[in-house]
Amino acid sequence: MAIQAVIWDFGGVLTDSPFVAFNRFEAERGLPRDFLRTVNAQNHLDNAWARFERSAIGLDEFDAAFRAESAALGHPVGGREVIALLARRLRPEMVAALKACKARLKVGCITNNVAAGEGPTMVLGDGDEGDGGGGAALAAEVARVFALFDHVIESSRAGLRKPDPCIYRMACDALGVIPENAVYLDDLGINLKPAREMGMTTIKVADPDTALAELEAAVGFPVR
Repeated sequence: MAIQAVIWDFGGVLTDSPFVAFNRFEAERGLPRDFLRTVNAQNHLDNAWARFERSAIGLDEFDAAFRAESAALGHPVGGREVIALLARRLRPEMVAALKACKARLKVGCITNNVAAGEGPTMVLGDGDEGDGGGGAALAAEVARVFALFDHVIESSRAGLRKPDPCIYRMACDALGVIPENAVYLDDLGINLKPAREMGMTTIKVADPDTALAELEAAVGFPVR
């Protein structure tokens, strides 16, 4: 069937991956590589991170809960320290691809995020080092990117998060397409699996150039 919509994750797709910042933090603190991802993989449907992204708990509760979960694995880390690592830089080539898709197809976004005021801004400026900065100009740039989408689903507002299959169905219904007519891009395989199982064409974003080549093959027109 012809592709009618492209649905995007935000962090790690339209921005660079937070895992780079995670690994830098781990190296600085003498933690095992990918330790933070290991913590998040435990009880992934209902751990501290999952509950925070569903707005089931606030920042103070998340800080304590993540510390307890990481301590159980041998290295206590406060949740506030991890949240401070989330602000990343926009990927211009991915934003350009989004605009190319917008010109021909419906475009949507499904993002696991935290409530406004509970974490740093999503995007850093040149010279920023993960302190939640970026300023008014960057906030406006992010707003312009979000304005491109025909529909955005945020986990903190929806009260559910990826990989819950319901969130992908919500996106398709909002865009007026069936899953078989949609492409979904995400940087995490666990989030791609439910979309693929319901019939979407899925693209894992690790290397942006590879992902964009796969996107062009799926939609049938250039996006770069």
